[in-house]
Amino acid sequence: MRDVQERELIGSSALMAKLRQQIHQVAPTDAKVLITGESGVGKELVARALHTQSGRAEQNFVAVNCAGLPETLLESELFGHARGSFTGAFRDQTGKLELAHRGTVFLDELGEMTLRMQALLLRFLETGELQKVGADALSQKVDVRVVAATNQNLQALVRAGSFREDLYYRLGVIHVAVPPLRERPKDIPDLVRHFMATVSARTRSIVRDISPEAMLLLGRYAWPGNVRELQNVVERLIITGQQEIVQPDELPPEILPPLERTRVAQERRRTVADDLYQRLTEEGRCFWTTVYPLYMQREITRANVRDLVRRGLEETCGSYRVVARMFNMEDGDYKRFLNFLRKHDCQLPYRDYRLQSTDEASL
Repeated sequence: MRDVQERELIGSSALMAKLRQQIHQVAPTDAKVLITGESGVGKELVARALHTQSGRAEQNFVAVNCAGLPETLLESELFGHARGSFTGAFRDQTGKLELAHRGTVFLDELGEMTLRMQALLLRFLETGELQKVGADALSQKVDVRVVAATNQNLQALVRAGSFREDLYYRLGVIHVAVPPLRERPKDIPDLVRHFMATVSARTRSIVRDISPEAMLLLGRYAWPGNVRELQNVVERLIITGQQEIVQPDELPPEILPPLERTRVAQERRRTVADDLYQRLTEEGRCFWTTVYPLYMQREITRANVRDLVRRGLEETCGSYRVVARMFNMEDGDYKRFLNFLRKHDCQLPYRDYRLQSTDEASL
């Protein structure tokens, strides 16, 4: 079971205050609730909040992903099955609706449910009666509060004939819309600190905080993956962070504005070239055993090799012969080196690095 803190609705924005107020009003009732919102906004958190603030809180909260199973298995998952009803059914199986008796069942990804399953669900909502797959008679009646969620436009699905209108109105007694993260940027610092505390508690990391500049960029990003995407980014920053305070250049490139993204990409690229240059010139490693394999295995890019060559030409005033020696190649490898650079479009004009004109006829 996930940590209780990870089930909290985090945020101090007006939209979150409105959402909490709606949950507070609706939770004590047995009204069916339809939760809508984009993927990653936290629809299951809202469903759990409705359950924990209701009179059913001491009973089971049972979640079912309607998109995660084919129709026949979903029917068995919800209603249970009798022994011998299909291959592999060696004993009676209790369904999730029965397990949620006197509690709450959460039907996630409702829009993925087939029309046949929609009909079975509608009949259950009208009667409360369960009929297990393969059973000849009804097994029992159960008292279950149904909370459903979807990231799809159910009204559009109704018009398209792929979702039952009667089921839509039966489930949508109360409609709770969870706002996307881009509409409540005020909540981002609270969420970041919450996720940092959660991740830091289970990992060894030197990261302790995020700089104001980095936090500002996080607040300006559109977050198409919503809270789930933010959680993943924070976890990555905590695990891979190399300093106590996260700086803007440590953020994923997509979060940075275009100009900053280009600058950071260039700096990261130069960092790779600097590391390779140090291995070659200070540690005495050979180009063919250090750089060449990384490039051919696509672990470094053409840009990285060009940056490395540029460093060498700057140091040698444009002499490829000296660069080859600096990169610890045999004398006979000079032409092989130039052929490699030409073939992979990594050769740079040596004249750009000459301090003054020379009579040198060759590279």
